[in-house]
Amino acid sequence: MDWYPLWNSLRIAAISCVLVFFLGIAAAYYAARLPRSVKGILDVVLTLPMVLPPTVCGYFLLMVFGVKRPLGQFLQQFGIRFVMNWYGGVLAAAVVAFPLMYRTARGAFESFDEDLSHAGKTLGLSNTFIFWRIRMPACRQGILAGTVLAFARALGEYGATSMLIGYTPGRTATISTTVYQLWRINEEGAAFTWVMVNLAISTVVLLAVNLLERKGK
Repeated sequence: MDWYPLWNSLRIAAISCVLVFFLGIAAAYYAARLPRSVKGILDVVLTLPMVLPPTVCGYFLLMVFGVKRPLGQFLQQFGIRFVMNWYGGVLAAAVVAFPLMYRTARGAFESFDEDLSHAGKTLGLSNTFIFWRIRMPACRQGILAGTVLAFARALGEYGATSMLIGYTPGRTATISTTVYQLWRINEEGAAFTWVMVNLAISTVVLLAVNLLERKGK
């Protein structure tokens, strides 16, 4: 059995999770401090991929990074081509997983007691120290839950991924695209095997989320 789809899915999910972790936290931190009207507009923009069909997200990615698009042609001069390459899956997965990380982290930051931050400032602590040593530990349960959910979303991504990188065995195949391709050619036994692999991973992820929620209570 070729385990490349599992390895590729885990690789894509892990890298995209790292990206959305830092981008989501940065966006959530600054969005939580904005006026309500501005924050509302920003929320719509940043969480749009969560409500759009994944294939629509993939379509927009093709419109931006396609081989015949200005940005896509520019990146190709440096040997970067997101279309039909595994790292294009990282881009697709990051786009659809970002809203989960952003919304969860923003909720955690908004529930943070700002008196702790003010107390730190009166002691002469820098904003960087307060953020990493006070704010982040206090919000760690929400942030960890958002990270796990973002990883799970990236791992199970199909629509945007299939639009951008397609399905090439040993090159761009993921668990989700492999299941569809195997089902399409009536290889139901092999497709079921991959379904069970995905189910096992998803179960572990959900158990991790539940464990984090219990620790946060």
